[in-house]
Amino acid sequence: MTGKDARKGLWIAFFVLPGLAVVFTIILLPLFMSLFNSLFSWNQLLRGDFVGLGNFRKVFATEPYRTRFFNAIGNNLTWFLVTMLVQNSLGLFFGYLLSRRVPGHEFFKRVIFIPVLFSIVAVGFLWGLYLRPNGLFNGFLKLLGAGGLQRAWLGDENLATFSIIAVNIWRWVGFPSLVFLAAIDNVPVECLEAAYLDGAREGTIFRRIILPLIVPSITVITVLTIIGSLNVFEQIFTMTGLDGSPNFSTDTIGTLFYRTAFGSVDSGNPEIGVGSAIGVVIYALTFGASILSIAGLNRKEVEL
Repeated sequence: MTGKDARKGLWIAFFVLPGLAVVFTIILLPLFMSLFNSLFSWNQLLRGDFVGLGNFRKVFATEPYRTRFFNAIGNNLTWFLVTMLVQNSLGLFFGYLLSRRVPGHEFFKRVIFIPVLFSIVAVGFLWGLYLRPNGLFNGFLKLLGAGGLQRAWLGDENLATFSIIAVNIWRWVGFPSLVFLAAIDNVPVECLEAAYLDGAREGTIFRRIILPLIVPSITVITVLTIIGSLNVFEQIFTMTGLDGSPNFSTDTIGTLFYRTAFGSVDSGNPEIGVGSAIGVVIYALTFGASILSIAGLNRKEVEL
């Protein structure tokens, strides 16, 4: 190896090693520690005997963990489906409108992204106040003469999760909107001009040209939606608390993990082994779902 190659290797290491250190410290080390802790029984904060997969069996087969876990998974699935169908569809719609340079598009481009910059804790706290039975939202409905639509938005088991998701969509829709806007703006102009000259309609151009060419951006947004839906925590914590009220209808695996690891669903005592097992499951679900979605969308991109 020449001196030039050695210096090049040192420069590469200089820039790469700090990133690897951050990944190891923040992602890999907690994952391995969670896996290690999940294999032991725990008495408060004292590690006990090796139990193998016993804590995982508790999560999947022992009450009340089993009921709480699958209820939380169902709520996470609801988060993903609603966010994917509503938020990302709206983001694609807004991104497309902004790319068509509608009147005031520069103004709307900035306005739609402003909520993304807000603190998620502040947003959750304020909307928690707004959605109270005597809060601003019900007062606004009454002012509009729609008092019959007033609800206990965070106190109704059938509405609480969807109310929180709606707030999350309001805050985040600007992000996919700008991602899709950037992707649509990068579609080759020659392709669009040729389609217009051939007499293609706007809807046909969107389906046959624009949509296939922005699949990479759709892949990114889909993976981020999966990760966000499986790790949702702060907004639920600030709006309804850690107990997933009312009656666990807003509980997710993030709040279940925290509540179990730092204060049990039954005794109030921390159950680090079971909580670590739930943490490992969160890692596995996030990684597996992300890989599958990337593979599926990449296959779709090749077909197109």
